[in-house]
Amino acid sequence: MNSGNAALDGFYTYLSSERQYSRHTLSNYRRDLGRLQDYLQHSTLFPDGKVDWARIEAKHIRNFVAWVHREGLGGKSIQRLLSAIRSFYKYLHREGLVKQNPALGIQAPKSPRRLPQTLDVDQLNQLLESDAGETDPLECRDQAILELIYSSGLRLSELVSLDLHSIDWQEASLRVVGKGSKERLLPIGRKAMQALDHWLDLRDSMARPEEMALFVSQRGTRISSRSVQLRVDRRAKMQHTQGKVYPHRLRHSFASHMLESSGDLRAVQELLGHSDISTTQIYTHLDFRHLMDVYDKAHPRAHKQSHNKAEKDDD
Repeated sequence: MNSGNAALDGFYTYLSSERQYSRHTLSNYRRDLGRLQDYLQHSTLFPDGKVDWARIEAKHIRNFVAWVHREGLGGKSIQRLLSAIRSFYKYLHREGLVKQNPALGIQAPKSPRRLPQTLDVDQLNQLLESDAGETDPLECRDQAILELIYSSGLRLSELVSLDLHSIDWQEASLRVVGKGSKERLLPIGRKAMQALDHWLDLRDSMARPEEMALFVSQRGTRISSRSVQLRVDRRAKMQHTQGKVYPHRLRHSFASHMLESSGDLRAVQELLGHSDISTTQIYTHLDFRHLMDVYDKAHPRAHKQSHNKAEKDDD
């Protein structure tokens, strides 16, 4: 048996039996390491196609990273690929098959950061101003969910984990547990409070007596993240809202609109629960893009048509 294949098989057995990784995770490791093995088998380093993992040096890994990047693999995918290679070599070192890890210290190329997709105020109004089924518990629940996500900038996981006692009705605020089990206190807007109040009038007709979740499914138990995604998509289609609408897009819209109106980056950071302000700064790019759109449409010297006309006049 090819010793290169034997080392890989041993690693996959280790991941499956000792680390108890899922089938999906194992499939990712097989794909990433298979890509590296295929690259090495076709390199001049191994003319017979038999990979000796102990002969691999950092320069070979760097060349491999450069190659997959030229092939169109993005920065995040390469980062995951490098992580798989490091884990593999850590295993090989533990087994005494190699002396060093050639992937240590090698960084993936940075991918351009994609700007989050948002809805403008008109689109939000079209989505939220619905009179669909004011006495229908499901429609009332969906309205409260949509209003609350946009009102307080909630993550989907934060929304579905809310309990009845999470809301302070006197202060119009709610306490959420975000990433890293960090709690934060958030204000609730007037429209969201009205929608919540309406939902609670009908909640008991759906919820099981012992259920403490704020939002419940038709089964009377805590609503799932997937159900929220489907119901948000359903409402968007029903309201003919332009573009794909999903819960996190409402959170992005909240952040963008708050920053556009207030200009207070630190406050938006606190509201979103970002531990690093650089994560929040992505919304400043959105705000700048909006300003550029306004500039291009409004400034008489910004129009390409006007610019071309000016050149003709100069002739």
